[in-house]
Order: sequence, then structure tokens, then C-alpha cells
Amino acid sequence: MSFGTSHPLPPLILDDVLGAQKMLSGVSRTTPIEGSRHLSRLVGSPVRFKCENLQRTGSFKLRGAYVRIAGLTPEERAAGVVAASAGNHAQGVALASSLLGVRSTVFMPLGAPLPKVAATREYGAEVLLHGQVVDETLAAAQEYAHRTGAVFIHPFDHADIIAGQGTVGLEILEQCPEVRTIVVGIGGGGLAAGIAVAVKALRPDVKVIGVQAASAAAYPPSLAEGRPVSVEARPTMADGIKVGRPGDVPFGIIRELVDEVRTVSEDELSSALLLCLERAKMVVEPAGASPVAALLSDPGAFEGPVVAVLSGGNVDPLLIQRILTHGMAAAGRFLSLRLRLTDRPGALATLLGVLSVADANVLDVSHVRTDPRLGLTEAEVELHLETKGPEHCTEVGVALRDAGYTVIG
Repeated sequence: MSFGTSHPLPPLILDDVLGAQKMLSGVSRTTPIEGSRHLSRLVGSPVRFKCENLQRTGSFKLRGAYVRIAGLTPEERAAGVVAASAGNHAQGVALASSLLGVRSTVFMPLGAPLPKVAATREYGAEVLLHGQVVDETLAAAQEYAHRTGAVFIHPFDHADIIAGQGTVGLEILEQCPEVRTIVVGIGGGGLAAGIAVAVKALRPDVKVIGVQAASAAAYPPSLAEGRPVSVEARPTMADGIKVGRPGDVPFGIIRELVDEVRTVSEDELSSALLLCLERAKMVVEPAGASPVAALLSDPGAFEGPVVAVLSGGNVDPLLIQRILTHGMAAAGRFLSLRLRLTDRPGALATLLGVLSVADANVLDVSHVRTDPRLGLTEAEVELHLETKGPEHCTEVGVALRDAGYTVIG
């Protein structure tokens, strides 16, 4: 995902974030902070979640969208607003516009998840589906703004947007005054920049660490270059932070105030999402779980107490099913394997008996006897097993080898 840059704006200061907090009173939720015993044990210090996945519309995006639209002139409001988004920003703009009595049009990609499209419409926006990728959707929204005079609401590259997102940082300091490190996902950078402005002004001793998906990490090369640079964003499950170029405004803030930007892999993201569901009972989208992924990947690197911002919980049920399977495999709890055995009565039952003794739960079995690759007396079996972790996977493999089986895939 890439976006055009905005015009230069005055520097963002704490007063802007405090003003945004007053503006959002009664509009956005003060989302809860919840502890994580499992992560606290790993890190060796208290770890808490800032649950923006429980925010109205399911993400932090309402905060910035409301502040931006509330700041429009009467003439601009009369012209309406337009946005381009595959999900969270769309819903934030739609609800903020409805609350302020402003007409909104939201362009979404043709392949946007149906629940997100339906939610955006229910929040009051006119939804127009256009383009196969968000870049095409963005171009359509900008052309619409030029043609109709509607105000384009950028997802992250505007001071008002950043000020609204910064209210998350104010709440963290109020709810967890002992915090030493705040970990937050970064896409374009609006949330991390806003949190950094608020936190560093009030508590310069608190570290702010950003996290990007390794497949779409524009900030590390941009910070090395000293200016925003574009990267080709490869496919990632964390579509909420899949941005090909940092925003000019948040980049300047992040370069100055954010202590570090880390990257996490797809396996680490899926493991983090699985942990949020199983241990914290939190429905979190992959982008929102990126801070948890960073903690899991290198728990000793974070000074506690730590607050991890769960930035959103809008995840398509079909996607979450695939991600959970991926997460179980990454955590060593889902094992797929193929092996060949002699095609004779009772051979499959004998194999399943070995797995039963090894305490592996068989989820699915595919038994092939007619493939031309097989010999006349051979059969091939593909197994999907639920295991207890990496050590148990090794134990299952040893049990199969001891029983005379050869795993071929």
C-alpha cells in the first residue's frame, strides 16, 4: 500500500494531542489495559495489552478520523469527505463522519472482505468498490476528491490524524504510569508518531518501539536513508500495516522520537495472533498482534513494565481460520507429513496405533493407493496431526522411525 505525501504542516506538539483528547471525550472509548501473565514470564517483567481492538469500529482509527473531520471548515464539511481503505480507516472515517453529520464516500478494493464492506456501509458511508489493489483504490478516491471537491482524509499523513492517534499514548500513561516501554505496530506511522509525541513530552524516559511486518517494512530503509523511501510491499497477513512508503509527517516524528523499529516474520505474527486468542482471549488482527510478535521473538530485549498496543481486531473469520492453522504449525502444534507403507490389510490401522501411543491427535488422513508413482504393493498416507509443541513433534518422528516408517514429506 502506498500513498501520496501531504503538504508540509506545522510541527505537532503535546498541546495538539491534549486538544484531541478533549475533542474525543464521549466519542472514542478509553480502552482497557489487560495484563498477560504468559508474556510477563517470558519478558521477566509485567506486560500489559492496550486493547484498541475493543475501540469503537474495532481499531484506533476512529480517533484520528474524528479529529481530522471535526477540524474541517463549514465549507469543507458541506463538500463531504472521501477516503480509500481496505478496512479500519474506512470504518473510522464512516463512523466519524456520521457522528459529525458529514457526508462520506469510501473507496474500497474489489476484494475487500465482505464483513468490512458491510460494516463501513452500516456506519453511514457510501461505499464504492474499485481496483484490485489499494493503490488503484487510492487513485480513484483522489480523482473523486479532485472532481467533486470532497476533502480527502488521509489515513496517516496529517497532523490532525496523528494528534488523534496520540491520545492512545495519553491513556497508556494514565492507566499504567509505571510503564517503561511501549511497543506499537507501524504501517504509515500515524499511531506510533502520535504515541511518541504524547509520551516523550510527558515521560521522555519511556521507550517507544515500533514494529513492522518484514514483508512490508519501509521504515528501516527510510530511517537509514534519512528520508521516506518506497519499498515493494510483499504479501503479508498483516494487511493493516502493509504500507509501501512512510508518510512525510509521521516519518519526521518517528525519526526524532521513536527509539527503535523492529521487524517480525509471518510465522511470528501468526504465533502472536494464536497467543492473543488462546492466552488473552483477545480477537486481534495480524497487524494488531505485531507488538506481541516482537515480544515473542526477542523477549529479553524489552525493559519492563511493557505495554503492547493491540491496535485492531477487525479480522475476516475465513482469514483467521487460515492464520490459526499457520500459527499452530509455527508453534510446533500442527504437524503435516507424508509417508509410504505396504498396501495390505491393517497397515493403516497399525500406523494410527503408533501415533496413538505417541499421543498425537490425528486431525485428517488421506490414504492414496492408486497413484502411478506408487509401486504395486505401496500406499501413500498424508497425515495432519495436532501435537503439543516442537519437542512432541520430534517425539512423533522418532516413534515413526522406530516403527520402521520413512517420512517422505
